[in-house]
Amino acid sequence: MTKQNLHLYLAAPRGFCAGVDRAIKIVEMAIEKWGAPVYVRHEIVHNKFVVDSLRDKGAVFVEELAECPDDRPVIFSAHGVPKSVPSKAQARNMVYVDATCPLVSKVHIEAERHHKNGLQMVMIGHDGHPETIGTMGQLPDGEVLLVETPQDVETLNPRDENKLAFITQTTLSVDDTADIVAALKARFPTITGPHKEDICYATTNRQEAVKAVAPKVDALLVIGAPNSSNSRRLVEVGAKAGCKYSQLVQRANDIDWRALDGIKSIGITAGASAPEILIDEVINAFEQRYDVTREIVETAVENVEFKVPRQLREAV
Repeated sequence: MTKQNLHLYLAAPRGFCAGVDRAIKIVEMAIEKWGAPVYVRHEIVHNKFVVDSLRDKGAVFVEELAECPDDRPVIFSAHGVPKSVPSKAQARNMVYVDATCPLVSKVHIEAERHHKNGLQMVMIGHDGHPETIGTMGQLPDGEVLLVETPQDVETLNPRDENKLAFITQTTLSVDDTADIVAALKARFPTITGPHKEDICYATTNRQEAVKAVAPKVDALLVIGAPNSSNSRRLVEVGAKAGCKYSQLVQRANDIDWRALDGIKSIGITAGASAPEILIDEVINAFEQRYDVTREIVETAVENVEFKVPRQLREAV
């Protein structure tokens, strides 16, 4: 039977970012240095395949520090943690490694600096997301007000309208965040913004690549986990950029082939915590069913690298 032709547009950049790469290395190096088990508070990154493979190597994933024994190392996830978490680890004399992405740490430092200058913070982020919890937990209760939409800005009740600054979660939609920032500036003209954009380079680059791919394709698949904020934003960006079928899949066996019946072109990308092996798996699944022609759509080149903490580079 003759295979149908399919033009496959592969977005670049896609997949792992420097912060995710560093976080995974931290867990692997900790197991190498201290042996198994090494405890990890919260999923190190939002990807089941990555978490399962680290579990196989000797990582034990828990939700809270209380679930960790005192005598084993614990790693804090790339999303960051409230200040209370390392404080509790210190109180218990635990060995801990902070795998918070340096770009998330930058937002934490920014929030603290504004707080010291007497400003109340407004955080643009998703309620309940680990990164939002971690960032809001850098300051005392009530010092960070959360907004998720431009409508939330209307109901904000700050202490002093002239003493405000805003920060953002690093994995948001660039366009949606711009609308919320505009609403903040319209209501609070003196509000202070970040020196440099809080949304990280990897999130921005992946969204720009999707915007370039989306108008060319009949369907777009984003490889990523349902709890991955940056992956879900890629699906939304694809739909807004003109792709009628924009869907999130974790692996090749999640593809809804019936929904793709009759397509002539497909776009493929992956969230910042999805490994290349899963992207290859999805491409192979298409190559088994179609006569595929590949084209890379590259909108940026990434060469960022973050060092792992010194305590892992030193001998025991």
